[in-house]
Parts: sequence; C-alpha cells; structure tokens
Amino acid sequence: MRLRLLLTAAACTLAPCVIRAAEGPAASEPIEKVIDQLVDAAIADAGVTSAGRADDATLIRRLTLDLVGRIPTTGEVDAYVKSTDADKRAKLVDRLIASPGFVRHQAALFEVMLNPDGNGRGGALREYLTAALKENKPWDKMFTEMLLPDEGNAKLKGAADFLRGRLSDADKLTSDVSVAFFGVNVSCAQCHNHPHVKDWTQDHFYGMKAFLSRTFDNGGFLGERGYGVIKYKPTRGPERTAKMMFLTGATVEDANAKDPAPEEMKKEKEALEKAKAAKTPPPAPKFSARAKLVEVALKGENAEFFSRSIVNRMWHRFLGTGLVSPLDQMHAENAPSHPELLAWLARDTATNGYNLKRLVRGIVMSTAYSRSSRYESENRPGAKLFAVAKLKPMTPLQLSTSLKIAATDPASFNGLKPEEFEKRMEQIESSARGFAGLIAQPTDNFQIGVGEALLFSNGDRVLREVLTDGGGTALGRVKALTDPKEAAGFLIRTAYGRTATETETEALVAYVEKRKGREADAYKQILWALVTAPEFRFSY
Repeated sequence: MRLRLLLTAAACTLAPCVIRAAEGPAASEPIEKVIDQLVDAAIADAGVTSAGRADDATLIRRLTLDLVGRIPTTGEVDAYVKSTDADKRAKLVDRLIASPGFVRHQAALFEVMLNPDGNGRGGALREYLTAALKENKPWDKMFTEMLLPDEGNAKLKGAADFLRGRLSDADKLTSDVSVAFFGVNVSCAQCHNHPHVKDWTQDHFYGMKAFLSRTFDNGGFLGERGYGVIKYKPTRGPERTAKMMFLTGATVEDANAKDPAPEEMKKEKEALEKAKAAKTPPPAPKFSARAKLVEVALKGENAEFFSRSIVNRMWHRFLGTGLVSPLDQMHAENAPSHPELLAWLARDTATNGYNLKRLVRGIVMSTAYSRSSRYESENRPGAKLFAVAKLKPMTPLQLSTSLKIAATDPASFNGLKPEEFEKRMEQIESSARGFAGLIAQPTDNFQIGVGEALLFSNGDRVLREVLTDGGGTALGRVKALTDPKEAAGFLIRTAYGRTATETETEALVAYVEKRKGREADAYKQILWALVTAPEFRFSY
C-alpha cells in the first residue's frame, strides 16, 4: 500500500492526476467503505494512531450542525443517546438529509461558496439553490444552469445571479468561475505566467476569459455576443489573441470571432433594444462561448477538474480540511493528501450523476468523519491524515440559529409532530438571520474577530435575543427552579447537549450561591459564559 501511494503521489506531481478505474477499490464499493480503507491505510503508513469514535452526544451534535445547520435539541440528543438501535446513525443521517433543514443549510453554504463576498445574505441565487437542492438536482446540471441561465423561466432566473454580479469585471468573473467550479485560481497568471506553478500560464487565464468576456448586461438580463476576441500582452514577445482554452489546454475553435459587418451589428443592436424595452432576455447568439465552456468542461478527462473540485469542497465542508488544500490550488505542484481517494470519489460522483446527497451521505457515514476531536497522546497527527476530527468554527447562521435554540426552553419542542418541529426550526432560523449578518464568515485560519468579541461582550442584541428570561425561554425555565444544582445542570444540557461534570456543577452552584437575591442575573451570566465558550462556538 505504501508503494502504491508513493507512486500515485509522484505521478500527481508531474501532471494533473488521472487515475484509471482499474486502480484502487472497486467502483461498486460503498463510499464510506472506500473512504475508510484509503484513509486508514494512510494513517497506518504514517505510523500514527487514530482517535477513537466520538461519543453519541458529540456525534449527533456534529451531524446536526453539519447537515441542517444547528445544534440538536436536548430531546433529540436524549433520544439518540438512549437508543439501542444498531442502525441509529444511518437513520439519523437519512432523516436529516431528507429534512427541509438540510436543503436550507446546504443552500446557504453553497451561496457563500459561490458568492463569498456576499456574506450569505440571501437573494435570488439562494432561492435558486434552495429549489435545486430540494429536488436534489445534479451538480453538473446546476453548473450548467448558472453558466447558461434560462432567464425566461421564473424558476431558474435566480441562477443568473452568479454571472450577473460579476459582469462589470471580466477578470474577476474569469477567476471566480475557475475557483468556484474547477478548484483553480488562475488569477496569478493574468500579468505573467504563474511564478510557482508551471501548469498555469497567461494562455490559461486569457483562454478562460475568452469564454466569458462576451457576456454583458442588457436591461437586467444576460446578453452574449457571438463574436469578440481577447488580446493580451505576454511578458515576452508581441501581443497575442487568446484562443478559447480550458484549463487542460483543450481549445475551442471559433470561425466567427471577428466583428460582424456594420449592417449586422446594427440589426443586433436593434434586437437588443427591442428585448430591453420588452423586458425579456435578449436573443441568444448562434455561437455561444459560454455554452462551449460548459461543453468542454464536462467532457472526458476535462471533467476531472469539475468532479474533483466539488468532491474536494464537500470533503472540506464535512471534515474541515480538503484533500487538496487550499481549495483553489488544484495543480501538479500541490498534490492531494490522498490522491487515490480523491480520484475514486471524483469518478464515483461523476458516474452516479453528481448526486450531492449521495456523496454527503457517504462522507458522514465514514469512520473518518465520526472520529473524536480529542487525542490523548502528545503528538497530535496532522490535519491532512484525518486521524483526528478537526474543530470547525460555526458559520454565522449556524451560530445565530444555535444561540436561539440554546436560549429556548427545550420543553417547548416536546410533543411537536415532525412537520411542526421542522416549521418551528425554520422560524427560529429565519429569526436568526439578522443576527447572523453581524458575524463574519469563518476562514481556515479562524480567529474570533474584534467585531464578534464586542458583539457578545457589549451588544444589547445578545441580551434581547439570547439572555432573555421571558416565557418559553431557557432562562425563564431556570428562574422557576429552586435548586442551583438542577439549574446548572439544565443550562449545560441546553447549551452543550451533555451532562455537566461534577467540577462544573460545583463551580456553577458556588457562583450562584454567592449571589443570593440576584440568582436571575447569575443564571444569565452563566448562560452567557456557556454560549461564548469554545465548546459552543465550534463543531467538535
């Protein structure tokens, strides 16, 4: 196994990694089995010991946060921990993936992935993503609809927002398309060949730009010319005209790249003005460069950039570290940590119709996903081995929704029918969006920012929305308790979904008893301390 991994890694440093179906696990193997086979082999080769399995309370918290974007209620935790069903994990995963919460949460994450500068504030693109994920639309179909949006179809019009927000900057559009869908940042090859990566030259950047530069705004709709060329000045030699060229070097010939005759351009302008006046999409060109990009990107070996990128992003979403890291650096100089696994998952995903739910289920059902984040030995294995679970900071919406749940009396969820429970969770999430807008999106090198620290330290919004003690709230419930020990245990279970330790109980009881006559304030301070602690802020 060691030799095979070394040879595979060596091959991937020489050229974009292409691994044939004859290599590695059989195509018919379950995703989770292949993940564990290849991850465990790498751990063994590294000579390290992996962490044990996370306990049930931790696992349901992790799964609920990752799949539906919130902490579980104490009722959900209790039911899962007490269950003796051997298939309880699979049933939990299937229930969460089938829930409306899964669609909303994944749509929010995809929106941030596609529009990282928007901070997940919602809009037409999220509406499109929500509808697409609800029907489990294949990822290649979603890609096609975002690059070639049918704006005449009201259900698909939101897909155009990915392009629409970037029309004023063709260079940014080129870079963003390459990063979001292919895991490649070609922006460093704009002014010169990439200084550190031989794969990326100016030909690649301007070749990708040639596919996209003909797109423009026409009265709020996307228009595209059937002609137009991109010229650029290389670091050496005369000015060049860019060919439409994909990242693999595959080119598309365009015999009509030159500007049409004046009479034809006049007719085109009249047609565009007519569409603008009628508030309808402009006529499509006979030759669409964007359509050619979609075609070449999903064809044959070219599609490996597309399939590997979505697999890598979903792996990063659930494991916290990509098989290729950073996510936008898929090239020969940056080999995957597990090349055979990435190739198998990419091939499997493409073969099975880019079914995202299937891919997600396979990842979260693996042993690699369910490992504990605790590691008893001193020499903690590196993140790229996936021997220990990585701490993942909550997204703004995860955090704000979870705060709302922690502030709610768990008894208010009791007795709700499944559809009533889902509706309640949707309402809580909706009410949390404003708070989420005050929190920055986390990065791989996450540190709590000054703004967030001030928000939780001095913001009256936390007092109003989290530390309130009215009816139906956790603090309101605690106020009615006469035993500080019971109250302390209740707050820890509500916030963390676990039983308080003896040390925690003693410390919290002592804190309350020192504030005789001010118990309500003491409990507010305790809840504030719990929800601002790392144990709440992170998925572990």
